Amino acid sequence: MRKSKILFLLLTFILTVVLIAGCSTGNTNNTSNAKGEKTIGLVISTLNNPFFVTLKNGAEAKAKELGYKLIVEDSQNDSSKELSNVEDLIQQKVDVLLINPVDSDAVVNAIKEANSKNIPVITLDRSANGGDVICHIASDNVKGGEMAAEFIAKALHGKGNVVELEGIPGTSAARDRGKGFDEAIAKYPDIKIVAKQAADFDRSKGLSVMENILQAQPKIDAVFAQNDEMALGAIKAIESANRQGILVVGFDGTDDALKAIKNGKMAATIAQQPALIGSLGVEMADKYLKGEKIEKFIPAELKLITK
Repeated sequence: MRKSKILFLLLTFILTVVLIAGCSTGNTNNTSNAKGEKTIGLVISTLNNPFFVTLKNGAEAKAKELGYKLIVEDSQNDSSKELSNVEDLIQQKVDVLLINPVDSDAVVNAIKEANSKNIPVITLDRSANGGDVICHIASDNVKGGEMAAEFIAKALHGKGNVVELEGIPGTSAARDRGKGFDEAIAKYPDIKIVAKQAADFDRSKGLSVMENILQAQPKIDAVFAQNDEMALGAIKAIESANRQGILVVGFDGTDDALKAIKNGKMAATIAQQPALIGSLGVEMADKYLKGEKIEKFIPAELKLITK
């Protein structure tokens, strides 16, 4: 009988210790979840472009600094994949969605999906033509287009033939850069835009489109490409055709473009700060989640870079 009592007391003690340990572990988990790091989703139009890779890097650095988990998705310049990426992030219950749209119209459905789940949305570099967006962070693309036009006009002494390579139709960046450039160049009646064609912000397309334009246009004095990738493609086409003296101006300020300027192959670029745009996206998400007021539009400074 005495042995049974001792055994009973021993079992009771062991059970009590196990229960206390279990409760202790549960409390630790609850504390971690309550405090736990919040998650930001970042959907990029394409990571096959150095500009957007730098934007991603800027966002990742700021997320690490502020203690956020950042999930990055690549839309590969495909609006349907972009929507799928957003839906995946919604399933993962992100606290804020940062999105760099493939297309300003097509992205609206993705943004509305996030809106329906009460997930705040911030657009980066390219704006959206609908849906509820709490903040847009981008360079002043209209101003950048104007800067490119003024540089070319000055370099050509107000007279010459110009080619314009446009970005992806439907994107705010292509629309705004084109608007700024066209309106500014129109102030110079002796400068003519002899060709204007989309090359989708892509280097290989910039090459092929420029090859066709060179065959059709015997006299070209300057090229304005709405991003550096197209500008670099255009330079390759110009070199292959052995056409001398054509000024090429890009937009973005990528490493490859800066090297081309240094080597005298590109005349200038309108340099954006993609790392800053990505960093500001995370910073504004952080402020919003803390209940702080943020502006609807936050501009990132532009710079004209020449040799």
